Amino acid sequence: MINLILFGKPGSGKGTQAEFVRKSYNLVHISTGDVFRTNIAKNTDLGILAKSYMDKGELVPDDVTIKMLEEEVNKNQRSKGFIFDGFPRTTKQAEILDKFLSDQNLKISMTIALDVDEKILIKRLLDRGKQSGRSDDQDIIKIQNRFDEYNKKTLELIDFYKAQNKFFSIDGSGTINEITQRLFKTIDKFKND
Repeated sequence: MINLILFGKPGSGKGTQAEFVRKSYNLVHISTGDVFRTNIAKNTDLGILAKSYMDKGELVPDDVTIKMLEEEVNKNQRSKGFIFDGFPRTTKQAEILDKFLSDQNLKISMTIALDVDEKILIKRLLDRGKQSGRSDDQDIIKIQNRFDEYNKKTLELIDFYKAQNKFFSIDGSGTINEITQRLFKTIDKFKND
């Protein structure tokens, strides 16, 4: 079983690559954003609670987020593993996730960061913003703020997983296929060690 966390700044291709990994390794992709949207759309108790925070512009508390993730893991007990996308974002969240997984006799196998130069990311996001109409992908100041937020929170998380020898970084520049091949090579090397 492989349980991995995919990291990367906005525009790094996490969602695209997570889909390739999901299909190739038969894993369940758990995206925090998707889990929030599904729970809110279905009007679940957790969705209503999460929405109450989001409507006030507040972050959804860790305990609400982890309960949603627990439900996703529990619904997929027979899977070959999970890809966590968008969680954890802080060391505290990583510790909570580790404890939950440990209680299920599971653990994070590896974390992989898609490393891309910010100039390339800005171009990708601006291009994506033109196509999607997403306002947060069309404003360089908003994009830079998202990078700053990622840098602040994720650096401590990288150290957390490096200390466990579970952190890997791959070059996230180039074509989608080139990135996918680098990602698969990293996962396969880990699986075979």
